[in-house]
This record gives sequence, C-alpha cells and structure tokens, in this order.
Amino acid sequence: MKQTVTILYCPKCGWMLRAAYFAQEILTTFVDDIYGVTLVPSEVSGRFSVSVGDILLFDRKVEGRFPETKELKQLLRDVVNPTKKLGHSDKKDNQTEV
Repeated sequence: MKQTVTILYCPKCGWMLRAAYFAQEILTTFVDDIYGVTLVPSEVSGRFSVSVGDILLFDRKVEGRFPETKELKQLLRDVVNPTKKLGHSDKKDNQTEV
C-alpha cells in the first residue's frame, strides 16, 4: 500500500512556498511510489518537518537547518522504495562524473 508524505510547516514563518516546492519535487520523483503529499500548517511556530506514515524523515528543529532537495529525496527513497535509482540525486557530494 502506498503511503502519504506529510510536510508540516510554519505558515507564520512564510514556509508554505518551501513546503509546496518540496511537495512538487516529491510528487514528480515518486509518482509511482507514494499515494500523495499532504501540506499541514503547524500551530507551533518554527516547525518544518517531513514524515511518511509514522516515520519522521526530517525535522528542522532537530537538524538546525532545512533539508537539501537531494537529501530529502534520498531519505524518502530509503523508506518507500529502497531499490529506486534517483539519477544525479544518488551521487555523493564528493563524487565526480567521468
């Protein structure tokens, strides 16, 4: 059964656009692997987290930063379809193309 990704964001901080961008990237990359993406405005200021089901993938308060798109895709892939290839998003930061 396909799972839903939830992006919890702080509307008071103006992070809806960032949440929508991540939702677009996730929906484009994981079109066959997830049911959908839900954007949830947080009632607590400063919140920005991404989860799938009961699994927390990323929390801005814990990490002290926002996720990189590549990083978020890798974290989600590892949960919903570990064998999925992400193309250029699979390359490590220090790996160079030949």
